[in-house]
Amino acid sequence: MSSTQVSPAAPTVHAEGSPTEPWWRHAVIYQVYPRSFADASGDGMGDLPGITQRLPHLAELGVDALWLSPFYRSPQNDAGYDVADYRDVDPLFGDLADFDALAARAHELGLRVIVDLVPNHTSDQHPWFRAALAAAPGSRERARYVFRDGRGPGGSLPPNNWHSTFGGVAWERTTNPDGTTGQWYLHLFDSTQPDLDWTNPEVRAEFEAILRFWLDRGADGFRVDVAHGLVKRAGLPDWEEPAGDGAEPITHADGKHPAWDQNGVHEIYRSWRHVLDEYPGERAMVAEAWVEPLSRLAGYVRPDEMHQAFNFAYLLAGWDPARLRSVIAASYVVNDAVGAPTTWVLSNHDVVRHATRLGLADPTSRPNGIGLHDEQPDAVLGLRRARAASLLTLALPGSAYLYQGEELGLPEHTSLDDELRQDPTYRRTEGKELGRDGCRIPLPWAADEPAMGFSPTGATWLPQPPEYAPLALDRQRGVAGSTYELYRAALRLRREHGLGTGGFAWVAGPGDASATGGAYPPEVLAFSVRDVVVVANLGTTPVPAPTGLRVLLASTDVPDESQVPGESTVWFTR
Repeated sequence: MSSTQVSPAAPTVHAEGSPTEPWWRHAVIYQVYPRSFADASGDGMGDLPGITQRLPHLAELGVDALWLSPFYRSPQNDAGYDVADYRDVDPLFGDLADFDALAARAHELGLRVIVDLVPNHTSDQHPWFRAALAAAPGSRERARYVFRDGRGPGGSLPPNNWHSTFGGVAWERTTNPDGTTGQWYLHLFDSTQPDLDWTNPEVRAEFEAILRFWLDRGADGFRVDVAHGLVKRAGLPDWEEPAGDGAEPITHADGKHPAWDQNGVHEIYRSWRHVLDEYPGERAMVAEAWVEPLSRLAGYVRPDEMHQAFNFAYLLAGWDPARLRSVIAASYVVNDAVGAPTTWVLSNHDVVRHATRLGLADPTSRPNGIGLHDEQPDAVLGLRRARAASLLTLALPGSAYLYQGEELGLPEHTSLDDELRQDPTYRRTEGKELGRDGCRIPLPWAADEPAMGFSPTGATWLPQPPEYAPLALDRQRGVAGSTYELYRAALRLRREHGLGTGGFAWVAGPGDASATGGAYPPEVLAFSVRDVVVVANLGTTPVPAPTGLRVLLASTDVPDESQVPGESTVWFTR
């Protein structure tokens, strides 16, 4: 098979930006899941001092910032997303002095620090909610949350038919101090996570104060959990799922579901933007908003709201070239229309790791956890595709998010004993959904050390699978062709070639002006960013490499530089 000359196939999809743009428009941000990153104390739970000790790894990797999943004081019923005190560190992870030390060390290393904010709900152990339970219906204390009388005889039925994202009904009935049954409260997630009422000015004022607390301590911004869920439609009407749709918010398009993506959320984020703009240093916010279509998501990143929003449509596209092509093009169109950057993400703490998803028989599927009795992925195929997908992702202009361990090629723990699972989804669905524990396993730093280097005592809050040992950092650092060195090279070259702020255009071969990659089959995505041409071959058959260019970086061995191997991504330049 001969090589081919690539040429522009279509007008520029995304215009080139300036290298002096704010950092958040092009940053690579690394998600740290605190309980599973590094344990300094030896109790088997990751902590802030452990993260601080390992920050040089992030600097060496070449990322621009880290996002810390919740480390606040919490009963840990949902791994910290049930917050009891937004202004303190849970003793599991350390204390406020440990956060200050982490932030200071990160800044010394040139890393920015994004903290997770959980505004949709609190823990049921939060002082506000405990006061609400002790107060009477109609009280100021209950007005901070969504309390309602029940329907039916004696109020025995929930106020509406909404379901929890974690399974079961979205309402919990209270018990009055005298032992009688009382009102119901809304929880779109676990029953220990009561939803706040964002029509209440006291709630709004409290969270603006929380923003200032962490900004004053040096936080460079916030990842906003469930950003699409704060406002509920007035009257809390029933909702009947359209036929064929699931209960996940991603299916709730255009704000139709009364609990998700209501227009009132945007007023909240405009007020938050004012707060961040008061601080120096280009502080930023990113929205976790599982909404569709992409045009709806772009509403969260208008010039006076959030700075970024996670592009879950890209994550959900899986190993499907047509879907990827469509999502990439549409993402630039809708975000450019509001002057916002596009973000790219493949894995996080809520989804099966992409090195595993892409090794399933259906590489576009997204199971909520994988267990020993489920289909097991092809690990070799999954990692090969994951490396290709990662190299594709890191070439795209905009901002990219990495999930801890993906730079090692870590797979999901698919043989975890069900008795060890801690995700409330597993409990609330009575095991029908295994949940997210498999992607939250402690990291392997050194193959032959206790807990693979995660903890000095060998303790781990969840067990590490033996498959992690050969993927440990010490087995990959300095090893040519390792996944870790691939990521390091990609991040270095992304920065050197200015890919994050580059323009984007599809390229095609002679005589074919389509945006499918021109002379390439539909399984190939080919595009240019500044002086780099990227060819992502999602098919299994090698395809011609562009002529007149040299290989800059490849996700797999390229024995013949006139060809791009199957299931691989190659960066070319002059």
